[in-house]
Order: sequence, then C-alpha cells, then structure tokens
Amino acid sequence: MVSQIPSAPEASGLTYSGPLALERFAGRPSHPDLLFAHGFGQTRLAWSRAARQLAARGYPGTSFDARGHGQSRWNPPDQDYALEQFADDLTRLADEHARPPVLVGASMGGLLGMFAQTHRAPPPFRALVLADITPRWEAAGVERILGFMTAHPQGFDSLEHAADEIAGYLPHRARKSPADLEKILFRTPAGRWRWHWDPRMVDAIGRRGEEYQAHLVEAARRIKVPVLLVSGGRSELVNDAHVREFLALVPHAQHVRLPEATHMVVGDDNDAFTRTISAFLTTLHADGPTSRGESR
Repeated sequence: MVSQIPSAPEASGLTYSGPLALERFAGRPSHPDLLFAHGFGQTRLAWSRAARQLAARGYPGTSFDARGHGQSRWNPPDQDYALEQFADDLTRLADEHARPPVLVGASMGGLLGMFAQTHRAPPPFRALVLADITPRWEAAGVERILGFMTAHPQGFDSLEHAADEIAGYLPHRARKSPADLEKILFRTPAGRWRWHWDPRMVDAIGRRGEEYQAHLVEAARRIKVPVLLVSGGRSELVNDAHVREFLALVPHAQHVRLPEATHMVVGDDNDAFTRTISAFLTTLHADGPTSRGESR
C-alpha cells in the first residue's frame, strides 16, 4: 500500500544570491539540507512539489533558477555561457550552507553536481541524487529535446498555442493550464509568449554537452559520497547500458528505475520519485549531520 504524502509547508519568498533566484523550504535542523538543481531549459519550479513533500518530512531545501533561466539573471550579450560557470554557481550555493547539502539534480543539474563534487576539495556535497542522468547519454534524445525547445524561436501567439505544442510533445502528461504556463513563459512587448530562458544557451550549453563526457566519466569514477541514481524506464536519454556503466564507475551507488517514467522522471512520477529519495535520505539522516570539511 502506498502511504499518503503529507501536505508540506509553503516556501518562503524568492531571494537572490548573486545572479541566482532562490526559493527556500523550511525543515528540521536534524535533517540533511537539500539543494535542488533543475535540468536544461527548466526552472526551480520543476522541483516545487517534490521540495514541499520532502520539507514536510523535515528536510530543509533550496531550489534555484540556474543563470539564464527563470527569474535568474541572463549573462550580458558579451559574456558566453559555459558549463564551468554553472558548476561554479552550484558550488557557491552549496558553500552558503552551514553543512554540505545533498544535491538533488535532474539532467543538467545532476551533471553539474558530478562535475563539481570532484573538482573541489573538500567536496561540496554530502551525497548525490541523480534524476535520470549519467556521464553518457543518447545524442538522439538530446536532439529531440533541443528540437522542441527551439521549434518556435519567435514564441507562441497564445498560451493555448503553447499548451497545444507541449501536449503534442508530452502526450502522456496532463494538459498545461494557462496558470501553469504563465510560470514558465513570459510575454514579450509584441504580445508573443516565449520560454523563460536565454536562447543563446542552446548552442553554448545544450549542443556542447558531449564535449564533457570524458571529463564526467572520470568525475564519476572519483565520487566517494553516497549516490542514488533514479532512472526512467522509458527514458529517451539514459538506457540500460548507460546505467550499467555508471554502476561500474560508482560501485557503491544505489539505482532505482521508475518503469513508466521518461527522462522527465520528477514530473512523470513525482510521488514515486519523492518516496524513493526519501528512503535514501533516511539512511543519511540515521548517520547524523556531517560538518563541512568532513566526507563520508
């Protein structure tokens, strides 16, 4: 029998750390801190339901919009985007915690977590939760995602138009309401509705990810903290071979597959995802808090 997810407290107001917009979720001091990192082209809102459910269980959380996404600031026109810059942002946010947080990262957020964890001493994270991402992935799946993201460079003529396009791309999901879409789109002066991210990132970040795969493989090999990989059984990015390679690189990692989820595991089966990572976090909670500078 599936236990009912308790209702969670409301998050505090939006704040800023440098260029990044943050949303915080109160929990108990005895529980590990969580830092939620979203995927490419998403915003912190991708974590809202999971963060609230975990806060209700006592886990303090921080979600944020990566630079160039959501309410965070975009780079100026003369400044390119780079994965190293995103990783530095993530490490800085981790360092703002009194103790190393647990990274909960989806897609790009998980890649940044793996990279940051092994490129700084002491490591910034107490543990890693990776939502359907490994150091290697299917290039065709990435191209499908980027193709959808760039299909309407001039935006949508109405929220209904945007809802139609999203429903065609994600037919297994409930149709987006106008209220939902107003959170992830913004209206231009010309009256068009556009995604809430800087289109310059598609080439600078989205299409250059494969260049980092060798570095990510080596980073995964060096991870020492507890790791949970949650993969989607219908993922278009992560297949069985990718999972096997990752578990060989990180033999102490745990793996759970959500059979009906695609690459968007959190949105496809949020309650199952939350239950899965809650069980993983319970083992960390049982170990007691880890002070900054220590690692497990």
